[in-house]
Order: sequence, then C-alpha cells, then structure tokens
Amino acid sequence: MQVITWSLRLIIFFLFASFSAMNSENITLYYFEDRFIEVPLSVVLLVFFALGVFLAILTTSRCSTAKR
Repeated sequence: MQVITWSLRLIIFFLFASFSAMNSENITLYYFEDRFIEVPLSVVLLVFFALGVFLAILTTSRCSTAKR
C-alpha cells in the first residue's frame, strides 16, 4: 500500500513540476500606481494556492471548534 501511495505522490509531483516548467513566463503584477513586480506565473499560482489552503484550514478549524 505504501508503494502505491508513494508512486501516486511522485506522479503528482512530476505533473506539477512539468506544469510549472511550462508556465515559467514572467508576469507583471501592478500594485499602487507606479509600483510593479515581475514574477513567474508558477510562483503566483503556488502562492495563491497556498493562501487558499491556509484560509480553508483556518475557517475549518474555527467551525469545528465552534460546534464543540
């Protein structure tokens, strides 16, 4: 069972790595009027995905503690 789990993890990792390599173009994020930053698209996607996971965990933990 552990072999199947680790093989699935490796497959998912390689899928994400190939997606990241294909989306390595720089994008420009503008904040304020004259300020901007250029970062790769894969970094932006990773940051927003991690933020979404963090917010989901935060709200789930608050809801589960409120039910007790």
